[in-house]
Amino acid sequence: MKLVFLDAKTIGNDVSLEAFKEFGEFVTYPTTSKEQTVDHIGNAQVVLTNKVVIDSDVMDRCPQLRLICITATGMNNVDLDYAKKKGIEVKNAAGYSTASVTQTTFTLALYLMAQTKFYDEFVSSKKWSRSGLFTNVDRPYSEIKGKKWGIIGFGTIGKSVAKVADAFGANVSYYSTSGTNNDTTYTRMELDEMLKSCDIISIHAPLNEKTNGLIRKEQLSLMKKGAILLNLGRGGIVDEADLAESLDSHAILAGLDVTTTEPIEEDNPLLSIKKKDNLVVTPHIAWASYEARVELMRIVANNIKSFIAS
Repeated sequence: MKLVFLDAKTIGNDVSLEAFKEFGEFVTYPTTSKEQTVDHIGNAQVVLTNKVVIDSDVMDRCPQLRLICITATGMNNVDLDYAKKKGIEVKNAAGYSTASVTQTTFTLALYLMAQTKFYDEFVSSKKWSRSGLFTNVDRPYSEIKGKKWGIIGFGTIGKSVAKVADAFGANVSYYSTSGTNNDTTYTRMELDEMLKSCDIISIHAPLNEKTNGLIRKEQLSLMKKGAILLNLGRGGIVDEADLAESLDSHAILAGLDVTTTEPIEEDNPLLSIKKKDNLVVTPHIAWASYEARVELMRIVANNIKSFIAS
């Protein structure tokens, strides 16, 4: 059996891929462009892909393909209906990044709440050294304890974030993007009500017809001044032009790990805001702790084992 990993660079050099050699010939490519996809797959029976798109044209031109392993939870880069029609099995990986995304959520929240950028620069610029005072409270910061924390998307990750926020002493509520979640542990709220009342709102929802463009200018205007919006879901959920405007005019803060186009485009309005301390952006790393990537590869290897055994 031949296996091909189309974008192995996304997993990093610190995580072993040796387990996949047990299944047969294993070929890796650091990255694969749209034009290279068919050539890189060639006559492989199994393909591993993180973000490389596998559409109907690719499947038609790769007749040996029998299994697509998505090295992620989201499956929007594969034409699932056509794969089913062609008899090609598609397997994703779920649950591997819950702890990692939860941790990054609080990393972003605490970075903003604690005014970390301001105080780090205060010390590194030697202003503290010259201040003559043992402390500095020019930028007051607040605690999570007692704050209202709203969660948009209450799946596995949303529930994990809720538990940690609860441990911090926050009052947790959630908005079900699917409309089907009725967890009784925390308060379920409608979106507008949450935006108006919560101090911190974190997004942990997939991008679909119900969430695409969910947060626009109208919704952002409902948020309290000083409130924090965290997006750990998908970039398209938040309108970035509207968010950039709100960060400057409405005095809200935002922490993002995802953007609509990745990598972020140089002309993205978020990179040109005036109040830069109101925003922190990380390059889609919430899923990618070392432990999460090791677990991801273990799950993918088990998916291949299950396929072979079936």
